[in-house]
Amino acid sequence: MTAVLDATQSGWFIAALVPLTFVVLLWVGRWLKRRQGVRLGIIYQLFAVCTALYLAAKIYHRNFPARERLLPPLTSVLVLLGAVILIALIKRFVWELWFERKRKGRAPKFLGELVALIILFVAVVIALQLLMQKSIPGLLAGSGIAAAIIGFAMQDLLGNIIAGIAIEVGKPFKPGDWLLVEGRRAEVIEVNWRSTRLRTNDDICLDIPNKSIVGSTITNLTYPTAQHAIRLEVRFDYYLSPSVVKDCMVRAATHAPGVLPSPPPKVFLKAFGDSAIVYEIKFWIDNEAIFNDIVDAIRTNVWHEAERNNLRIPFPISTIQIERPKGRQDDDLQQARTAVSQQAFLQLLDKEQTEQLLKDAKLLRFGRGEVVIEQGEHGESMFLLVKGEANVLVTVDGHNSHVATLKSGDYFGEMSLLTGEVRSATVRATQDCEMLEIEKEAFAGLLHENEALVEQLSELLAKRRMETEGILAANTERANMSAKRREYTEGFLRKLYSFFEL
Repeated sequence: MTAVLDATQSGWFIAALVPLTFVVLLWVGRWLKRRQGVRLGIIYQLFAVCTALYLAAKIYHRNFPARERLLPPLTSVLVLLGAVILIALIKRFVWELWFERKRKGRAPKFLGELVALIILFVAVVIALQLLMQKSIPGLLAGSGIAAAIIGFAMQDLLGNIIAGIAIEVGKPFKPGDWLLVEGRRAEVIEVNWRSTRLRTNDDICLDIPNKSIVGSTITNLTYPTAQHAIRLEVRFDYYLSPSVVKDCMVRAATHAPGVLPSPPPKVFLKAFGDSAIVYEIKFWIDNEAIFNDIVDAIRTNVWHEAERNNLRIPFPISTIQIERPKGRQDDDLQQARTAVSQQAFLQLLDKEQTEQLLKDAKLLRFGRGEVVIEQGEHGESMFLLVKGEANVLVTVDGHNSHVATLKSGDYFGEMSLLTGEVRSATVRATQDCEMLEIEKEAFAGLLHENEALVEQLSELLAKRRMETEGILAANTERANMSAKRREYTEGFLRKLYSFFEL
């Protein structure tokens, strides 16, 4: 009677335990999904069913002859399903939440894949041991030949995995860093279990095995900071003064977009080559993504600086002379004559004086974005814009204000030419420009030959100064305005006589 009751009670207990275990596990799974964001899906439901069945088989061992045959495969399935669930939990609570809270970012994808691979490998070995009723050493010994063949075939794969672990531990680079790989600049996109993926600034994807990366010298252009120096070679003729060449190259690098102002660019005389002296520009950047644009801007500026200053960039070994077509020179001279005839300042000159002035003027070319003159610097020349456009900028309290746009035929810098005053504004080319620079020596000859021109220039400069200060536009009495004009005229007349030693 007691045995019957025990069996009956045991049956009711098992009948209640299976659905209760299933319901509890489902509740836990729902809590993990809604509160913690762990998505387990059908795998977790199968795990709940197998767990309930496993408990029932374990507890109810009487009158159950198939128990010994059912438990091993059921346990193996539980181990495999539990490994999948464990991987999902580690991914959510460790790789995502913990890394986001402690490291302010996501864990490397490769690290999660490696841990998942190890967990699955261990689970498969345990499941096979339970299913085949063999110990792990015996299982491995029985498949020694197969393991040797597989190991030989996977030696490159294992080498890449070990190299990937070394990269994660040593941290020589991380996603977002720029590396110098086989002479190419490339950004690290991802480090996975087999390879490192990079993208060049031409948007070309490189997939390099981890073993190759670890076995070579890694040049990280971003570590410890994104700011780093770049060196660029340029060759010039032997007869040129190194100091002149260095000044030219420093200006070219300084005004290139993307070059950092501090530390400032520096130029070195690197070597005496077969056909030229080799100079090297050292400049600093902090954005490798625009490296090609920065180098292009510097080389373009060097060409313009060299052309303006008559600095010859030689061809290797051979000497090649490039002559400018005469028709082009005549076109530029005719445009300069037209520009002179349109300006009140230069209309004071007769035809012979104009031709002499244009003959002595220097033709300069400026590339887009280059500074022609800079506010506050000293100068003794003026410029006549033959082709292109340029902006006039004035700096007040550290802020640049756009004052005017110069077009073909406009001139600027006449105050510095005639009085030696510092430049009152900055002029920057917005297009490729051609300009005539008229220097003090060229203008001094005209003034010495015709002193009447000095008085005319004084009156014109006084009028322009009054217009600049707004005196002519204001409601000022005529007598006061005339007195002001006489004052300015006399002042400029004294400056002209003193500056040109008349």
